Amino acid sequence: MAINLSTAGVQLWYAVESTAGTRPTSGYVRITGIKSTPSLNPAPDTLETTTLDETEYKTYIDGLKDLGGALEFTFNLTEELITTWETLMDAYEAGKLANKATWFAIVVPGLTKAFYFTGNPSDMGLPETEVNTVLEITNYITPTNAPGKYDKPAEYVSG
Repeated sequence: MAINLSTAGVQLWYAVESTAGTRPTSGYVRITGIKSTPSLNPAPDTLETTTLDETEYKTYIDGLKDLGGALEFTFNLTEELITTWETLMDAYEAGKLANKATWFAIVVPGLTKAFYFTGNPSDMGLPETEVNTVLEITNYITPTNAPGKYDKPAEYVSG
């Protein structure tokens, strides 16, 4: 029987490649304070293949999937997040100069594997503010490969 899961405890991690082109299995840093992650499960485009032979229905084949450009991750804005994101940006920029990708892992408690993708994070800006609300910020990561499932980062400890 399947065990239903909760979003409680979902975590976001990052690491820069030690060896260009090889996903790191350790050295990940957790980004705390995350409130939401985007979907990494886009529907494929559908490409119409209908010919004049068809008399009732159109026909299609699967096209490419589109993650939609920059992915939105929402956080509570804290001093810790600012420090962590600045450290991420420094690591990303250093990796970029060495032709090394930055990997991100979304870890869901209760699942055996984590969801990984490479991406380019954007500098953090200033979020909108309103009266009597929690100060939140949306940070952006532009994916540079298709997401995949692999073992959780070595640093991950459940519970």
